[in-house]
Amino acid sequence: MTQESTDTPQQGITRKDDQAKLALGIDLGGTNIQAGVINEFGEVLGRAKIKTEADGGFNSVMDRIAAAAREACDDARVPMSTIHTAGLGVPGPIDPEKGIVIEAVNLRWNDAPVVMALSDRLGVPVYADNDVNVAVYGEWRAGIGDQTPNMLGVWVGTGVGGGLIINSQLHRGAHYSAGEIGHMILYPGAHLGSRSVEHNCSRTAIAHELVKLIRSNHSSMVTSMTDGKLHKIKSKVLAMAYEQGDDLVRTVVNDAADRLGIAIASTVTLLSLDKVVLGGGLVHAIGKPMVDIVRDSVRREVFPESLRNVSVEASILGDDAGLVGAGLIAFEELWK
Repeated sequence: MTQESTDTPQQGITRKDDQAKLALGIDLGGTNIQAGVINEFGEVLGRAKIKTEADGGFNSVMDRIAAAAREACDDARVPMSTIHTAGLGVPGPIDPEKGIVIEAVNLRWNDAPVVMALSDRLGVPVYADNDVNVAVYGEWRAGIGDQTPNMLGVWVGTGVGGGLIINSQLHRGAHYSAGEIGHMILYPGAHLGSRSVEHNCSRTAIAHELVKLIRSNHSSMVTSMTDGKLHKIKSKVLAMAYEQGDDLVRTVVNDAADRLGIAIASTVTLLSLDKVVLGGGLVHAIGKPMVDIVRDSVRREVFPESLRNVSVEASILGDDAGLVGAGLIAFEELWK
């Protein structure tokens, strides 16, 4: 779709003067919309989750986001009139100054004016950012990140996304794509579709490799777990097989985790970072074994030696990281 206005700032609605400090945090995915009422400390007071139904088009999705926001307010037992602002995380690069989604592939959006559209529906100022950026920011402000000045967040699920905190600020870069570690090249000589971190380390990549090996006569319990429907290899299936000692799953997952650690080590070396936080569906499903392998790989590969104690930890906010981060970014933008 075409943006209706490219010069509409994200600010423009005066914040409420009452004493309550509440924001809406909204995490927009290709499948689900999650909304939460967030206080200034990053606590989730009420929540809602509904299907995105992206096939309905942009305006339909905006209506559904607004419905989820109101449902979250009902769950928190607060009227919409007490909400000061709203933050929105979207799967794609965002121009936060103009409030547009530059591109969201799984929603089939281009130059989508999300800020103006949602602000009109909610009656509060809205601030939008990339979904992994808001999750990383939430973890940095209210989770295991502990407001460490320089931090990389890497979220592993269907793809691999990332976000950067530099000098205690969310770093977006000149083209709003900073932190996109999934698009870094691991194997420049490989054929197309096999070169990047995302091509080798995501849940999608792991499932693809497993299917290829199973069809080459390697045995794995995921075949019975999915009733032979190998397209249903999701994070929970991988985690169950991993925990039960499936040799093939453990080999493929461990190799992917080691590769991910190499990419992260390169980033840590380049930017001299203090901390790495790992999140996303695959990391949360498999848990400590995957985090330990990534940590060992990072510490083995970083330079200089003083960086070999870099902190590599799992997210503690889980699915709430995006809600919390979106709400806290909205607060920060509203009152800066």
